[in-house]
Amino acid sequence: MSRTITKIPASSPRMLASAIGVALSASSVAHLAQAAEDTEQKGQRNSISLGATSITGEEQDNTSYQVEKASSQKYTAPLVDTPRSVTVVPQQVLKDTAATSLQDALRTVPGITFGAGEGGNPQGDRPFIRGFDAQGDTYLDGVRDTGGQSREIFDIESIEVSKGPNSSFGGRGSAGGSLNLVSKTPQARDFTNGGFTYGSDQTRRYVLDVNRQFLDDSAAFRLNLMSHEQNVAGRDAINYDRWGVAPSLTFGLGTPTRVNLSYYHLESNDLPDSGIPYGYGSSTATAHVHDKPNDGGDSNNFYGLKDRDFRKTRADISTFSIEHDLNDTMTLKNTLRHGSTGQDYILTQPDDSKLNVNRFGTVWRRANSRVSTTTTTTNQTDLFGSFQALGFKHSYSTGLEFTGEETRVSSYTISPNANPICTVAKGSLGGQCTSLSNPNPDDAWTGSIARNYYGTATKATSRGAYVFDTIELDPKWLLNVGLRYDTFDTVANTDSATGRSKIKEDSQFFNWQAGLVWKPVENASVYASYATSATPAGGLVGEGSDGNPLSAGAATSDLQPEETVNYELGTKWGLFHDRLSLTAAVFRTEKKNTRILVDALTYQNAGESQIDGLELSASGKITDQWQVFAGYSYLDSELVKSGLNGRNGVVSSGSNKGNQMPNTPKNTFSLWTTYDVTAKLTIGGGAFYVDQVYGDAGNTVYVPSYTRYDAMASYKLTKNVDLQLNVQNLTDKTYYDKAFSTHFANQAAGRTALFSTNFHF
Repeated sequence: MSRTITKIPASSPRMLASAIGVALSASSVAHLAQAAEDTEQKGQRNSISLGATSITGEEQDNTSYQVEKASSQKYTAPLVDTPRSVTVVPQQVLKDTAATSLQDALRTVPGITFGAGEGGNPQGDRPFIRGFDAQGDTYLDGVRDTGGQSREIFDIESIEVSKGPNSSFGGRGSAGGSLNLVSKTPQARDFTNGGFTYGSDQTRRYVLDVNRQFLDDSAAFRLNLMSHEQNVAGRDAINYDRWGVAPSLTFGLGTPTRVNLSYYHLESNDLPDSGIPYGYGSSTATAHVHDKPNDGGDSNNFYGLKDRDFRKTRADISTFSIEHDLNDTMTLKNTLRHGSTGQDYILTQPDDSKLNVNRFGTVWRRANSRVSTTTTTTNQTDLFGSFQALGFKHSYSTGLEFTGEETRVSSYTISPNANPICTVAKGSLGGQCTSLSNPNPDDAWTGSIARNYYGTATKATSRGAYVFDTIELDPKWLLNVGLRYDTFDTVANTDSATGRSKIKEDSQFFNWQAGLVWKPVENASVYASYATSATPAGGLVGEGSDGNPLSAGAATSDLQPEETVNYELGTKWGLFHDRLSLTAAVFRTEKKNTRILVDALTYQNAGESQIDGLELSASGKITDQWQVFAGYSYLDSELVKSGLNGRNGVVSSGSNKGNQMPNTPKNTFSLWTTYDVTAKLTIGGGAFYVDQVYGDAGNTVYVPSYTRYDAMASYKLTKNVDLQLNVQNLTDKTYYDKAFSTHFANQAAGRTALFSTNFHF
């Protein structure tokens, strides 16, 4: 077997992070406690987090689950006066739930599911918000974060989830909502925080967060380091291995002009999970009708090959921003960012297209591969503040955005990989086939692997201008409005052995939002709002394929941007002296002008889908000791006009009209709560329910509903040293957290116990 990929070498930042963790492990807890007693520090309780990012250690650190205002200046009012559904996952929730990835963190937000990737639709984070794919709608500090990634949160302070169409905020996409990850930045005080987590399935995680002031305290430097290794509970062979470093530097703290420079680097090297194949409801079935995953009787079964499969990823993001207060009520900010992300993998997809599962109890180890790099350069200029005009107070934000993106996608030539009939299981046909009930990941792979440099290069240029304003009509009535204009030009060049093909699309679109807010009392609001979004063809710039005819190589006509509108009525209340926030909203989201298949390899803007929904949430303190972060979402989805049934331009039989939208559970519920038993001891737990989810528009394959329970306990050994135990998936429930449209679903981890020791000085 030949393979051109070389193993990622150990590098000094990772070695540093690991060395710190080993040194901490070798030290006794008693020694740390004694050192802590000799160190003065002010601050409130900081519960340690299992594998959580780090502890900020700020004197003003608010450990409440309640958040009053979003970080982005585009939100021109506090959250209680913002006429849309916004959920902020704060640092304390990330810590207490032991979240280490974006998917971990979003488990606490109802109405969000994750879809699976393969080759054409890349591996990585693929969230669905209110039923719509938000794969390309993730932002980092208000700037779009592009490329297929599996995001870490060791350098993330909080996560803001905006639900409902909001292209007026970010431009293209955002049909169901968007995510904004808020980075940790230098602070105006010195601190050193860190920790190590040991857990089941050989989990080892080390984090370090150091902040230092200099230049007479007008500047500060912050460094976050992370090293993480683990296997996966309840899954054979799989392992995840990653490290990251994130330095940042700020000048002008406490002055009218602030300059910030930051860099983020993340690398991973995994043996990825190949998932579980969908079974058949009948031994004579030739197509799926209403089928769920079939693990052959053992949920630990892994259908990949150690000798062939791998996944390596990389992310490098550099940011330079300048913020200047022109006066007490006006601030100008410019952000320049250059990012590069890439991934390289060969992944086994347990494929059932030859009915091997049904006929022979075997599985074809189909090899999916991808080598991709996405580079993005963005310059965003914002002007925001407040003023009085015509007797009304205005809180405004306006800006310009210019972005250039390029994605290059190629693959590997893997032979043999030709959809065989697997009459024999035990590693037959060069390792292509294996048993459904007893797969062996150690089977030898006798085929060949060679780099295939043919592929597609997709370039896109986008330009946007936007303005937002919250107008105080009187103390009880607020009008919130926003308008954005975008141009989006993309061209995809595909090289193959027969030559080059080119597809080009240019789009221009307006999006807007408006909301009227009535405040019956100061700490409450009732609102009605309307918002739109636009999703142009090629909007994922080569990093996704579903619903994107440009990457399917299809003939197209009338490929205008898809249009989504949202009507929402809601209310927000602050209770218990504003310690607890309650929200409720009902909404209808309609997506029209959807690109659907109308003939072989021909798409038109003729589709329509809609979702009627209800959302409830609670976050904050019920008492001084009792905190809660909870929510419920109901989504009634329908494919109103679905077009012809088919995939990648190939027409098949049947109709999807009236079906439930893929990756859209009707009911989701999450509850996370903690209680301070004493000043030092905190206990907590959570329950997370997700209804049945269909993987495809035909509603032929699905993953069952599930309820997962978590528990935690933390003990404040001293004011500087915390211990925490988390048990995730307490009942060792076998469930699936990602559904793919055709062949497989991804199984979630089983019971996982993590014990962590963190320090903060």
